Amino acid sequence: MTSDLVLIIEDDPEIVRILQAYFERDDFRTISATDPVVGLGHHQRLKPDLVVLDVKMPKMDGYEVLAAIRRLSDTPVIMLTALAEDLDKLQALRMGADDYVVKPFNPLEVVARAKAILRRAKGTAKSNMLRVGPVRLDTEAYTVTVETGGAEQMLAVTPTEFRLLATMMRSPNRVHDRGELVDACLPEGEAMNRTVDSHMSNLRRKLAGAGLPDFVISVRGVGYRLDVQVR
Repeated sequence: MTSDLVLIIEDDPEIVRILQAYFERDDFRTISATDPVVGLGHHQRLKPDLVVLDVKMPKMDGYEVLAAIRRLSDTPVIMLTALAEDLDKLQALRMGADDYVVKPFNPLEVVARAKAILRRAKGTAKSNMLRVGPVRLDTEAYTVTVETGGAEQMLAVTPTEFRLLATMMRSPNRVHDRGELVDACLPEGEAMNRTVDSHMSNLRRKLAGAGLPDFVISVRGVGYRLDVQVR
């Protein structure tokens, strides 16, 4: 049985060397990239179990890399940065980071946090099947199914509509603001709040056609939430 693969995207070779040594000492496999574009290529090709991601990098910063990862997968991500401000931490967590470690750091702590995140991820391995009320979403098969009146209906949704719905279904009990949805779901070049509204309008129309006109609720001036009471 192979050990978990950790992808380290960090432009400082010495930090990469230290992290690799500590992860490999605990029987992790590692791969690294000092170039964020190369790192994204590794992520798409190798499907790592966890990513350790620096924020301040050339070409793309860590927030851009995180947004690109979140458009493709739910891979756990630990942000690693010299930025210690609370707003920076909140931005990383809001965009989908699982943890945030400030430099200078203890590599033992980074490995310990990685282990804790992976334990949680494995404990919810069945979460590729998301369910809220009558809506079932399969992140592997890329399908959305609605159960109403004892019958099932599969929705034909676009990739962006699928990502929007999946993002909300992972945290169904809170309001998702438009900025969060832009960061997590929209391709580059579409990053405008009104574009979210357009995609969401199409998604709501399709849900209404399947008998769920009020499953996605607009929260004026903020964003959207799901009606978890819908049956």
